[in-house]
Amino acid sequence: MRALVLQHIACEPPGAYEDVLRDRDAMIERVEVDAGEPIPDWRGFDAIVAMGGPMSVNDPLDWLTAEKRLLSDAVRAGTPYFGACLGAQLLAASLGAAVYPGPAPEVGMLPVTLTDAALADPVFAGLPRELLTLQWHGDTFDLPDGAVALASSPAYANQAFRWGPRAYAVQFHLEVSPQMACEWSEVPAYEQSLEDTLGPGSFPVLLREIGNRADELNASGRALFAQWLDSAVLPAVAGSIAPP
Repeated sequence: MRALVLQHIACEPPGAYEDVLRDRDAMIERVEVDAGEPIPDWRGFDAIVAMGGPMSVNDPLDWLTAEKRLLSDAVRAGTPYFGACLGAQLLAASLGAAVYPGPAPEVGMLPVTLTDAALADPVFAGLPRELLTLQWHGDTFDLPDGAVALASSPAYANQAFRWGPRAYAVQFHLEVSPQMACEWSEVPAYEQSLEDTLGPGSFPVLLREIGNRADELNASGRALFAQWLDSAVLPAVAGSIAPP
């Protein structure tokens, strides 16, 4: 299995998702798109994984425009896709849906509620209806035409969705380890964003919460991602799912 990983800042790697890829002996090609690294031809990969970042999908950046065009082509051609946070917004935008600022930033260790469709979905199978997540975003999105809503929260109606049989997106984080969260705390823009939302001195509090519940968070992330590989990627590699 060859996986293309698209990063949008160095401190937001796939984390627990990458652990699953390595357990499956996947070949991983990591590209930091924001640093100007060129994205290889997506046709040479079995799956695309797109991670988070501090930018908006609406920022006037040439590389963002090119990435959205590439994702539209790849996903519409049936390439399995998994997007987290910015990666979820990129999927929505690449399929023609609007991405825009939400009513207020949603930040912290917060639950989302899985929809009935999610409970019946093979990727979300076995996860609790009230799923603990790490939230850190200010933008939201409309669902693309044909998408299936999979999760919501009181603040943001669209927290996860599926488009076709292979493309999945989650607005939240399940992949973050305590070490990754500490690296986030060293990014001035992230620290300022958190303090603007939760108040001065909020980063140490959040780091403790992540440390206390990282095992639960990452267990859900590994289960979700492994089930996406099993139900969306491996059948596609074997040619048993027709393109959407």
